[in-house]
Amino acid sequence: MAKGKKKLDSKSYAQQKRHRRQWTTFLRMCRYGINNFTRNAWLTVAATAVMTITLFVIFTSVVSRNILIDTLTGLRDNVSMSIYLKTETSQDDADKIAASLRKESSVIQVGVISPEQARDKYIEQNKVDAQSLEVLKQATNKFPWTLDIKVQNINDTTQLADFVKTDTTLKKSTDPDHPPSFAGTRRATIESIGNAAKFAQNIGIIVSAIFVIVSTLIIFNTIRMAIFNRREEIQMMKLIGAERAFIRGPFVVEAIVYGFFAALFASGLGAGSLILAAPALANYFRVQPTIDALTLYAGFVLLAMILIGAFIGIISSLMATRRYLKL
Repeated sequence: MAKGKKKLDSKSYAQQKRHRRQWTTFLRMCRYGINNFTRNAWLTVAATAVMTITLFVIFTSVVSRNILIDTLTGLRDNVSMSIYLKTETSQDDADKIAASLRKESSVIQVGVISPEQARDKYIEQNKVDAQSLEVLKQATNKFPWTLDIKVQNINDTTQLADFVKTDTTLKKSTDPDHPPSFAGTRRATIESIGNAAKFAQNIGIIVSAIFVIVSTLIIFNTIRMAIFNRREEIQMMKLIGAERAFIRGPFVVEAIVYGFFAALFASGLGAGSLILAAPALANYFRVQPTIDALTLYAGFVLLAMILIGAFIGIISSLMATRRYLKL
């Protein structure tokens, strides 16, 4: 029994010793990698600068997409489609049609505007002189019922058009002099912004991909030059039996450090540029929600940038060490 316990203690001690050795090896790799980062200032600056530009482009692409989406959402909320009913349509029929419209999956909201309300709205929106005002008050029957409809996607009115063609109650009540309007005053603007958003998103993805490739190649060459400069040191480490992970580790850590500092610089540059440009952009886009989100989730944004930078660094360093160390 004692012999078995002694054997178990010996095994546990060996495991602890191995774990301590692995931890010590890891710390040494980190220290050597950080030291390598400061060995060649020009290579370090070049690699960090290119990765900073890469991460800045990625940051800008994501922020631009969010701003465009917020702008489109704001415009969508202010634009409605209109279906006009005959003036003599009853309140019950108008409400029945509105209730049927609300069941459509693409419809967010339906408002019912009576001829009297339409007249009052017209008077409020237009400067009407006293004589014309009196005439309008007597001319309620000139205004049709209006169904004010807001939809999920203002660029897709297929379901709404089908409803107009198929609903029997609506077909009986539709005002022939006022056909349904599926194009608000801002429709053309929204379509232009929607197309611009898609174009900007695609360009952002392409440019980001190009810079990721360029950044990876530059860090790849930086690590390759570091390997070349320390080839005698590396050969000596091989001769004394250093493990593959111990030889490769410092180069991976060095590349991760590039990504870490590049993420800090890119995040600061991106956030600062957005805040400085916000007053000018606010004239055309909804910028504040994006700024608020960045402020609220600043830690997560920075962490995501660091992880992206670290990923680029790890991939490029592993490629370089695999090829030039033949590990």
